[in-house]
This record gives sequence, C-alpha cells and structure tokens, in this order.
Amino acid sequence: MARQQLLAQSECPVARTLEAIGDRWVLMIIRDAFDDVRRFSEFQKRLGLARNILTVKLKMLVELGVFEIQPASDGSAYKEYVLSEMGRAVFPIVVSMRQWGERFLFSKGERYSVLLDNDLSEPVEIITVRSRAGKILTPADCHRRVVKRDA
Repeated sequence: MARQQLLAQSECPVARTLEAIGDRWVLMIIRDAFDDVRRFSEFQKRLGLARNILTVKLKMLVELGVFEIQPASDGSAYKEYVLSEMGRAVFPIVVSMRQWGERFLFSKGERYSVLLDNDLSEPVEIITVRSRAGKILTPADCHRRVVKRDA
C-alpha cells in the first residue's frame, strides 16, 4: 500500500507519525540533519548506511516534505538536503527520545553524548508535557477526542 494511503487511514496522530518518520534510519538521518549534515556523502559516512537504502530514505523524506533539496551552499555542483519547517518541527521529538534514552538506557558510569544549549553550554532542560496553564501533565491527566482539522 502506498505511504500516502497508509498515512490517510488512521485518525491517530501517533500512528501517522510512526508511519511517516518512525523508521530507525529516518530518525537517524533527521538527527544528523540537526547536526548540520546536508550532503548525501556526509549522511552515508556518519550513518554507515548502504547507498541504496539511504537513497530511498532521503527520497521519501523529500516527498513527505521533511527535507528540501537545494543547491550546495558552497557553490559546488552538489545538492544539499535541508530541513523544511516540517523537518525542523521534529526537533522536540528527537530531543525527547534522546532524554528518555539518557535516563533509562545507560548504566551508571557509561559514557553518552549530551545535548547542550549553545549560549550556556549546559544540558537542555528536560522536556515535559504541560497544560496551557503550565501544570505538568501525566498520562492520567489527559484524554483523547477525535476532531476535524480546521485548515
């Protein structure tokens, strides 16, 4: 079934998000793009991903609208994959996954990378879910309802 058909079948935003960007390699490509990786060869070198798989993943991300292809910023004949607004909006998802991994997947004394704020050189604040009034929410504090998108 085509990706667009799969995306259109669920009223669950989590299911649609997973269908769109829930693949391990897709998330690693997006993660590297946040580190300013833009060229095919750079993605391949950093990820160690086979060319054919990387080609398919990048093509899908361009078609989805996560990346835009632009001329190389250095004026060379190369093309660059640049995150679109949609792609940049994945940042809190990646940060949240990173923070969950930092908390639960490393043993005491084990080394791991930390995301630092450029201005303060301190770890970024832990992402929390809050109400519009600022209260920290847990799953027990929330419920779902189906609505129609306005525009």
